[in-house]
Amino acid sequence: MFLERISWDNFNESGDLKAQVEAFKIYTGYYPESVHADRIYRTRENRAWCKERGIRISGPPLGRPPAIVSKETKKQAWEDERIRNSIEGKFGQGKRRFSLNRVMAKLDNTSGTAIAITFLVMNLSTWLRRVFCVFFCRFPKIRSGYASMIVKNYILVNYKNQNLCFAELESPINCDRDFP
Repeated sequence: MFLERISWDNFNESGDLKAQVEAFKIYTGYYPESVHADRIYRTRENRAWCKERGIRISGPPLGRPPAIVSKETKKQAWEDERIRNSIEGKFGQGKRRFSLNRVMAKLDNTSGTAIAITFLVMNLSTWLRRVFCVFFCRFPKIRSGYASMIVKNYILVNYKNQNLCFAELESPINCDRDFP
């Protein structure tokens, strides 16, 4: 999870999509395959901008819904919604488990610092979970029942959809295979 902009002023977030995608490109070296964003980001301008760069934007197309929808389109929409739910779940986890809903600092810079530290702790928690997952996968003999449950509930770093923008996926993995 990355923190690109904090503002206490009223603004329309849809204007940030281009900057966020460009920041993703600078960080990774390539544009994301797809962007999974809220409805406010799905403007005509953002859709055209993403189309120019070969980025698929999630969500239904603008205008009247088509009468006939193919199975492939339905499957893609279902997958997009699944990814979007995991993103929203991460925000909920930040509020519920990491107290993002209880930031009570008085000054702008101290509030921003508290939020940035919370995101740092969330990232460290994810990293530590992945390290434990790799450790338990490499040494299955020392894996207890609880550790086995942890391993099966979280993913490794090289998940097949790692080039999705704004997503951190969590799904079961197969830890019975050998890792290089």
